[in-house]
Amino acid sequence: MNVDPITFNLPEYEDLSGKKYRKEKYRLQVELLKLQEHVLKTKTRVLIIFEGRDAAGKGSTIKRFVEHLMPKATNVVELGIPTPQQSKNWFKTWEKKIPKYGDITFFDRSWYSRAVIQPVMGYCSDAQYKYFINKVNLWEKSLCEDGKTMIVKFYLSISPERQLERLKSRANDRLKYWKLSSNDWKAFKKLKLISSYTARMFKKTSTQWAPWVVINSDNRQIARLNAMRYLLSTMDYSGKKELKKKKWTNPVSESIIIEGITFDGLSDEQYNLLYDLKHKGG
Repeated sequence: MNVDPITFNLPEYEDLSGKKYRKEKYRLQVELLKLQEHVLKTKTRVLIIFEGRDAAGKGSTIKRFVEHLMPKATNVVELGIPTPQQSKNWFKTWEKKIPKYGDITFFDRSWYSRAVIQPVMGYCSDAQYKYFINKVNLWEKSLCEDGKTMIVKFYLSISPERQLERLKSRANDRLKYWKLSSNDWKAFKKLKLISSYTARMFKKTSTQWAPWVVINSDNRQIARLNAMRYLLSTMDYSGKKELKKKKWTNPVSESIIIEGITFDGLSDEQYNLLYDLKHKGG
């Protein structure tokens, strides 16, 4: 049965900033680790999908989710440009990426690229699109029928103005220019068509067992916390702590621990650079 997408943007985060942001992220990451321990103990599995337009913050949000999780039971999947064989056998391609029991897997874009970006950009045929949009609900339901699989589908929503700002920032950043491609600009010029396909995706594929959760990501820090809060609110796990509302002040910054040393007061770009260096080195 189809349901309306869930809009999840907590008003308590509207004035969030600085040291308080880091404290909130920390307490949510503690809960995420409890959740992961529960998933390991109960041999369940969690599939967390992040979709959204370019520069919506999918990758950076996933980084904050996995920052302190146990690597052995955490996976991040980013398919990239599919091969002709993968494109032809779309569901089988993604079945190979489904996590084993006891794992949490994050999808930086997923099988839903066939619902929006592929038809918009001409990367799949109309027949392939229709087959996908008519079959995906039953396919997802079959994954969940074991009673041990949960699918969470996040869509990070970004305004055209903020997306343009971030794309231009990437183009002018000597450390991030490689993230921007000519196809990103082509897709940006097709915002109306993308919005139309996205609306149809919500209507056709938001179900009781796997509803879409729409989060405003014009502010990336707030979007990350909202995504974490939604996931934690929908799952039961041992030692779960009630996350009460708070009020926040101070300027936004990040922190990261590398080899026991805390790097504090970081900008988003500085955090991302240190995160990449930490994980490439480890």
